Amino acid sequence: MIDGTVISSPRLAGLPGIRHGFFTRQGGTSDGAYRSLNCGLGSDDERARVVDNRNRVARHLGAADGSVVTVYQVHGDVALSIDRPFASGAVPQADALVTRTPGLVVAALAADCTPVLFADPKARVVGAAHAGWRGAVGGILESTVEAMERLGAHRVDMVAAIGPCIHQMNYEVGPELELQFIATATDNARFFRIPEGKSRAHFDLPGFVADRLQAAGITEVETSSRCTYAQPELFYSYRRSTHLAEPDYGRQISAIVVA
Repeated sequence: MIDGTVISSPRLAGLPGIRHGFFTRQGGTSDGAYRSLNCGLGSDDERARVVDNRNRVARHLGAADGSVVTVYQVHGDVALSIDRPFASGAVPQADALVTRTPGLVVAALAADCTPVLFADPKARVVGAAHAGWRGAVGGILESTVEAMERLGAHRVDMVAAIGPCIHQMNYEVGPELELQFIATATDNARFFRIPEGKSRAHFDLPGFVADRLQAAGITEVETSSRCTYAQPELFYSYRRSTHLAEPDYGRQISAIVVA
C-alpha cells in the first residue's frame, strides 16, 4: 500500500469491480528533486527506485503480478488497446491505454498535463489518457473513447474522471496559443482570461478537457480541484520546476484496473 495521499474520484470509487487512484508524489522511495513517488521512467531518477515506486502503485490497486503499464507519451492522439504488459524495451509511443483484462493496470503519467481515467462498469472496460493541450485539441480523448468502444464499451455508460493538473490561475500562455485555439473554434475563447494585474491570458486546461469529453458524449465527467503547480508537497510540476530552474522533475501516475 502507498504510505501517502492517493486521490480518488467519488464516482469511479463507487463502481463495482473497478479500482483506481490519482497518485501524488507521496509514499515512494525516490529522493532529492524526485521525492518520493516518482513513477516516470523517462526521468533521470534511479531506475530501481522508479520501478519500486510503480510496484507500490500496482500493489495498492491489488494487481497480482505487480505491473503497471504505461506508454512513451508524445502529446499525440494514439490510444492503444492491450491485454498484457509490453515486452521489455518495446514500449510504444502513444498517449492512452485501454483494456478489459482483469488485473492489468493501465496508467498515465503527468506533471501538469491532465490525466483522465475512464471506466465502463457494464462492459468492464477501463482506460487511462494523458492530455496536455496538444493532445486534448488533437483528439486523444476521443481516440480513447473509440478504443474503449472497440472493446465493447459504450460511451453512454462511461465515467471519466479528470485528475490533478495545472489550473488556470497558474497557466499563463502566449497569444499564439490563444489564437490557435480560437482558430479551431471561436467558442474556445471562453477557456482564456487575463487575470487582474496580468498582461497575458491564462488557459483553463481542465475546463477544456471536460468540454471535449462532454462533446464526445460522456455525460459523467468529474474534475479534480487540485492544481499540480500550486501544491509542491503533493505534486510534481514541469512548469514549477522550470520557473525554479531545476534540472529535472518527477512524474505522478494515475492508474485504473478491472478487479
